[in-house]
Amino acid sequence: MTASAASGERVHALVTDGTTVCVRPAGPDDHDAVLRLYAEMSDANLRKRFFAVSRRSAEQAAARVAKPAGPGHKALLAEHGGRIIGIVEYETSAENADTAEVGLAVDDGWHHRGVGTLLLEHLVSAARAQGIKAFQADTLADNHEMLKVFADLGLQTSRHFVGTEIHCTIPLDETESYKLSVEGRDQISDVASLTPLLRPKSVVVVGAGRRPGSVGRAVLHNLAGGGFTGRLFAVNPTASSILGVHAYPSVSALPLVPDLAVIAVPAADVAQVAEECGRLSVRALLVISSGLDAEQGRALLAACRDHDMRLVGPNCLGEANTEESVRLDATFAAAHPEPGTAGVAVQSGGIGIALLDGLERLGTGVSSFVSLGDKYDVSGNDLLQWWESDGRTDLALLHLESFGNPRAFSRTARRVTRRMPILTVDAGRTEAGRHAAASHTAAAATTTMTRRALFTQAGITATRTIPELLEAVALLHSQPLPTGSRVTVVTNAGGVGVLTADACAEAGLSLPSPTPGLADDLLAVLPEGAAVGNPVDATATVTEEQLRFCVDRLAAHDSVDAVLVALVPTAVAAATGDILIRSLTYAPERRARTLAAVLLDQETSVRLLPSSTGRVPAYADPQAAARALAHAVERSRWLARPPGTVSGLDGVDTARARAITARYLESSPEGGWLDPRTCAELLGCYGIPQLPWSWAQTEDEAVLAAERIRGPDGLVVLKAYWPGLLHKTAEHAVHLDLRGGAQVRAAFRDFDVRFGHLMTGAVVQPLAPRGIELFAGVVQDEVFGPLVLFGLGGTATEVLADHAARLAPLTDLDVHDLITAPRCAPLLLGRDSNGPVDLEGLEQVLLRLSRMAGDLPQLAETDLNPVLARPGLVTALDARMRLLPRRARDPCLRRLR
Repeated sequence: MTASAASGERVHALVTDGTTVCVRPAGPDDHDAVLRLYAEMSDANLRKRFFAVSRRSAEQAAARVAKPAGPGHKALLAEHGGRIIGIVEYETSAENADTAEVGLAVDDGWHHRGVGTLLLEHLVSAARAQGIKAFQADTLADNHEMLKVFADLGLQTSRHFVGTEIHCTIPLDETESYKLSVEGRDQISDVASLTPLLRPKSVVVVGAGRRPGSVGRAVLHNLAGGGFTGRLFAVNPTASSILGVHAYPSVSALPLVPDLAVIAVPAADVAQVAEECGRLSVRALLVISSGLDAEQGRALLAACRDHDMRLVGPNCLGEANTEESVRLDATFAAAHPEPGTAGVAVQSGGIGIALLDGLERLGTGVSSFVSLGDKYDVSGNDLLQWWESDGRTDLALLHLESFGNPRAFSRTARRVTRRMPILTVDAGRTEAGRHAAASHTAAAATTTMTRRALFTQAGITATRTIPELLEAVALLHSQPLPTGSRVTVVTNAGGVGVLTADACAEAGLSLPSPTPGLADDLLAVLPEGAAVGNPVDATATVTEEQLRFCVDRLAAHDSVDAVLVALVPTAVAAATGDILIRSLTYAPERRARTLAAVLLDQETSVRLLPSSTGRVPAYADPQAAARALAHAVERSRWLARPPGTVSGLDGVDTARARAITARYLESSPEGGWLDPRTCAELLGCYGIPQLPWSWAQTEDEAVLAAERIRGPDGLVVLKAYWPGLLHKTAEHAVHLDLRGGAQVRAAFRDFDVRFGHLMTGAVVQPLAPRGIELFAGVVQDEVFGPLVLFGLGGTATEVLADHAARLAPLTDLDVHDLITAPRCAPLLLGRDSNGPVDLEGLEQVLLRLSRMAGDLPQLAETDLNPVLARPGLVTALDARMRLLPRRARDPCLRRLR
């Protein structure tokens, strides 16, 4: 069952006005509270729920809701402040278990705030997990509110009139339109909840001390000195004023309830202060304090959830919003953030300071800055949704050490990055891999590979260092994106041009020679001795006018996507550095190509040169410029691609696969590796092709199987099996090229002698034809979800490490990327006299693995190695699968962490 309120959890989620409500399953103890909900409803509301003002119907409904839940009945409640404010339920009939009648009621005072829709979303998730295909509901024709709730849900609701009633049927298919509708509601509620945090009208600093150097005092100083436009207070039990700001002995003593409370008190006092803030209806907390233990952390988060407060921190640098109407600097950084259009979210305060300093040097500035710290609540996903809608941010910078819900983050990032670049530093790349990995799949699926798959699929620009991130920012924020990877290097020093060209090539950019006509145009203007190749050597005697013509001519030519100008100071008076730089910063309207400079004598690693039509990034190192251009090219390619689709698959039996999984885990609650027969059964549920095989427990059975399934050449393969056997080749548990009964008997006896105390049987297969041995697999990451891997297979798969990975569910474009990314890809496309392998069959294997992993969260590892690929044939020769007792988690379900 989906990990949600329906599975027994208490889940907190946001409604449209940003209020936090608790969604949980109903139980026998809720009877009186549910009855009270109905008793307090208006007659009009009762009539719409029960088609009459009927207290008897309310009694029956309360009794039904409070009965124990089962597969055919589920009831969920919404609570706020310990009071039930909404209820939703479904019930199936014995005749039709695929369809359920659904009922919904919301307290009169909570209408039009999204409570009913939120409850329905959670009920949809629970019903899908039970195999229910559709909801049905009858409503009065004048119940426009309920009809609108159904219509806005995002599912294809059909209606027909039955007298004065309307009968609605709501299919529960997992459509893209439903996911988009949920995302839209999530953004609305998320932004509403963040408004008191990032646009507060009043702020209090709790823990602002008199002593200079204290963190609370530093935050108060920045708030007061930064010109915060709202009302500002301090809490200090022994002072009436701090830094000219009125101070009060406690939060409850304040003359008004502030929107935002900044908490900078000892760790032991944080939860108590948070609870006090919550009781007063403070809407947001920024907890600077560090050192909270697990119990203190749980108490802090519980106070926030119980009292509708969003939380940044604890253990953070603070936050800032540079909007002129807000001017919020609730940080203890040494300098105020400069206003700008870059949104910044970091977990490390030190990295946050480095990014703020770098953006100030570039002159980019920030729209809002949030140091997430230990990230109990507000996350990078929340900030992306804020920046998407704040009307100011056009560039998002993230430094995230962990992901709470990577699948939700990925969907948000895919949407946001089509509107603005999202850049991140890929932290934690040095992990060598998963220790004690039991299969090739698990060994290959390192955290680094998983993160990179997330960034690639979401269109996020991932850099290795903070300087590299700032280098990319300089280009992406100042220049048009290149439409391709063709770069022309222009220089006034041949050696520097060569270094710059090398850097471009190493970054994956192409350097085509100018077309004959373009070359002639350049030679007609450049000084004698100029070389018009790529790089274009304009010589040390080039003048400002000549260089400007050269750059403008290149920037206007269809064969050029970007121009990179590498300059050094020379002793020629007419070509001093400043004069040549001026030729770059004068930009006619026709200059539409990406332009960047390499200035080896500049002191800063990157800066932005003011231009007549914008700014031009200048780098002190050719490699930095090339890297930035490569990031821009990659972003351009990502934007040019369609989003991709998750195609439907025929021949899939999900219900049978889930039954097989449940049966195995019932007999083996701890999980484990499946035997060959169960592996084959699961693969068969998803139509994944396998080489014919037979199971043998004796040598006579092995001989009979060999006679029955031998290939055209009469040769068979014998593979020993026992529970726990993973790497057959390493154990010498495979015999190849067996012909005739005598050889099969001898091979089986050899296994029996060596492994008799372990072996439970053997697999007999025909000898596979020649082809390319590949590897395909899935590993379920508990944080990121299923990761599909593909690459070169066989016994050397881990040694060569020629793998690519993408997070499921795979789109058609993801599958194409998987197949073409490994170094072995040219082998698959055909070479010499060999045609391409069955690429369509290979795509189907990967799509079906992706579907299987999505359907079965218990499938911890799937390892198909080798997968034989040849023209007209793709088939798995060997499979290993491991199950663990895990629950599904609906990635689209709205819930706070």
